[in-house]
Amino acid sequence: MQPLTNRSKQVDRSPMTFSEKLYLPSIAKGMAITFSHLFKKRPTIQYPEQTRPFSQVFRGLHVLNRDEEGRERCTACGLCAVACPAEAITMEAAERQDGEENLYREEKYAAKYEINMLRCIFCGLCEEACPKDAIYLSETFAPANFNRQGFIYNKQELLIPNPVTEKEAYEKAAGGRVRKPVNE
Repeated sequence: MQPLTNRSKQVDRSPMTFSEKLYLPSIAKGMAITFSHLFKKRPTIQYPEQTRPFSQVFRGLHVLNRDEEGRERCTACGLCAVACPAEAITMEAAERQDGEENLYREEKYAAKYEINMLRCIFCGLCEEACPKDAIYLSETFAPANFNRQGFIYNKQELLIPNPVTEKEAYEKAAGGRVRKPVNE
């Protein structure tokens, strides 16, 4: 039978010499490779003392945003929940009462807002779907937990600190990622 390609090679089946039987050249070559790695920069990062730099497009934990006056941006339109392919977002809407103008931006707000991080695939579609720029993915890792209930974040855990009353905490939580919405 004719081979399809001419890439086949003949294997040398001659007996090994005495120096080849000792495997000394092969051992020396392997040790040289091992010792060369001793002088290279270590790729290990000593977390939590050191943190590695993230890409500009890194997607971490979700954050519910506030405006400059400290009011919640979310209007419970449900577009983020509809856009989520993993169905990780659940919300319930409520109407703003008299005297709550300093808490909520619009007449409608999210009374209940939950994200199941076990389902979330960090795709960022919820961030893109939001017309009010109320949700964004921060540069924070999802922490480890021992029970499943600890991975379901409610509205109070997701809400960014108030920029009026807690300015330092707001700036730290925002991390330079908070943007003004285009449609204001």
